[in-house]
Amino acid sequence: MASSGLPKIQTDKKAENEMCHDDSAQPVNAQTVDQLHSLQKKKSAPTTPMTDGQGPFAQEDLQKQQLQSISASLASLTRETGPKLVKGDPTKKAETPPISVTITNQHHHFAAPLNISDSALKFTHILYNLSPAELYEQAIKFEKESFITSTGALATLSGAKTGRSPKDKRVVKDETTAADLWWGKGSPNIEMDEHTFLVNRERAVDYLCSLEKVFVNDQFLNWDPENRIKVRIVSARAYHSLFMHNMCIRPTPEELKNFGTPDFTIYNAGQFPCNRYTHHMTSSTSIDLNLARKEMVILGTQYAGEMKKGIFSLMHYLMPKRQILSLHSGCNMGKDGDVALFFGLSGTGKTTLSTDHNRYLIGDDEHCWSENGVTNIEGGCYAKCIDLSREKEPDIWNAIKFGTVLENVVFDEHTREVDYSDKSVTENTRAAYPIEYIPNAKIPCVGPHPKNVILLACDAFGVLPPVSKLTLPQTMYHFISGYTALVAGTEDGIKEPTATFSACFGAAFIMLHPTKYAGMLSQKMQKHGATGWLVNTGWSGGSYGSGSRMKLAHTRKIIDAIHSGALLNAKYTKTEVFGLEIPDEVEGVPSEILDPSNTWSDKKAHKDTLVKLGGLFKKNFEVFLDHKIGADNKLTQEIVAAGPDI
Repeated sequence: MASSGLPKIQTDKKAENEMCHDDSAQPVNAQTVDQLHSLQKKKSAPTTPMTDGQGPFAQEDLQKQQLQSISASLASLTRETGPKLVKGDPTKKAETPPISVTITNQHHHFAAPLNISDSALKFTHILYNLSPAELYEQAIKFEKESFITSTGALATLSGAKTGRSPKDKRVVKDETTAADLWWGKGSPNIEMDEHTFLVNRERAVDYLCSLEKVFVNDQFLNWDPENRIKVRIVSARAYHSLFMHNMCIRPTPEELKNFGTPDFTIYNAGQFPCNRYTHHMTSSTSIDLNLARKEMVILGTQYAGEMKKGIFSLMHYLMPKRQILSLHSGCNMGKDGDVALFFGLSGTGKTTLSTDHNRYLIGDDEHCWSENGVTNIEGGCYAKCIDLSREKEPDIWNAIKFGTVLENVVFDEHTREVDYSDKSVTENTRAAYPIEYIPNAKIPCVGPHPKNVILLACDAFGVLPPVSKLTLPQTMYHFISGYTALVAGTEDGIKEPTATFSACFGAAFIMLHPTKYAGMLSQKMQKHGATGWLVNTGWSGGSYGSGSRMKLAHTRKIIDAIHSGALLNAKYTKTEVFGLEIPDEVEGVPSEILDPSNTWSDKKAHKDTLVKLGGLFKKNFEVFLDHKIGADNKLTQEIVAAGPDI
């Protein structure tokens, strides 16, 4: 025992030249710290991949082709000169001279004197298709509001705008779109002229070209290889680049090498405002679509959802022209290949019910239905996070990890644990992650023709049945209506439900008249034998405040019976006013709740409320009465007749 009271360390004499732990090694082959760091990273060129037999000159040619394509995207429309583009991070020391491409553009829309500005003397560095890890580094280094949460997600802020700005979204009205698009009352399409669009485009491009670096993503939309759309996103923030990396379909290295010219380009200059004195502008925010030029411009808002929904609007225009139906819906598939579409507005349970551990998830929000079947438009999910919990939404909870973007959430300063109940920034907190983060996602995100079309409504009036089997005209009527009910604010302690309607369950994003999409849906359902269902996830036994919310367990049993086909063999009874067919029984669901009239103690109040809701449906549908479907207008008449009878 040593004098200190500690036991003496015993050592055995080793053989000569024998060591207990031999971790000796030759010194690194580096003379400076910079040289040492250069050995840390394996050399690669993920954005300009080489195939066997190609040499450095082939790689340089590929880089030049990419930069030439990008420079054409960023070219000014009124000047032949512009910034020189180079590839790579300006903060990193280039070991070889950068490849530069000077922008030239021979196509002028307006006469302008040829001149050289200071912008022609600078380089704009292109950070092209960076990986999530690289984008994390860019965000953490240069965007002070970006942090890594305890689960590895990237938390960031979208600035003053924490949601979409629908009143600031505009579409260029030209000879083509004037006839094709839905304009006027009820339409989400607010017109602008091409000159105003080009003014905003020039402002966005000038801003992006004035920056030291911009992020460029080249990606795909639509998992159907025959109808895939190539999209290019030019943005100023790493957060926006990572968001679109997650939300669009990520190309393979070989696909990226042969990407070529994009079909559509987004210029996200959201940190820079539009000029409020420009014609048509009503604020410093402007989101502009030019379908002829295949371009979108974003000014004055950094909310990433504008990009997602902007390209969704594009798909609502392009796909129907190819006889492909674009849909704002969730979609899943059973193990036997039976596909179901889920339509529903916010709060109806679309995400919850389409996420089923016993079924494969094809997608949560945007789809196409073509002659080949159904396909997801996107490569990721954009989930609401408010009040998110591991128990209620385990798949979404577990998807919030490295690579996921968390928008506008609040977290603990020390532990970086997110408080999903905190609405300090906004109630519209969001998570954007690749779809493969969901364990039962079907990759590739394609499936056969749907067997069931499920329309979800959260009826706070409490008069719609828990489930109804719809005729084809009824399916069209309720699809065009896009009904749900919201609970209004409190006044003197009384809360009243408020009906809300969104055509095709996504009026903010559709480009054509709702009857165009309804007609296509009718044709496809008829051709492939799909059945329409109306499922009420709202109230029973009374309106909000007196009745009670449908139990999720009962709704899940109803959805299971739809998937299995059991409900097709049930006996049905027709309701009054809406004329809905309700089953006499559903396994696992109390029979007495299937008919709403049985659950109301006050039968007169039930009838009055039912008639009131029917009147709201009829009033909402008036705007669609002057549009015809088919040469003889027969289908339109059938749809109108399928509405409530008052």
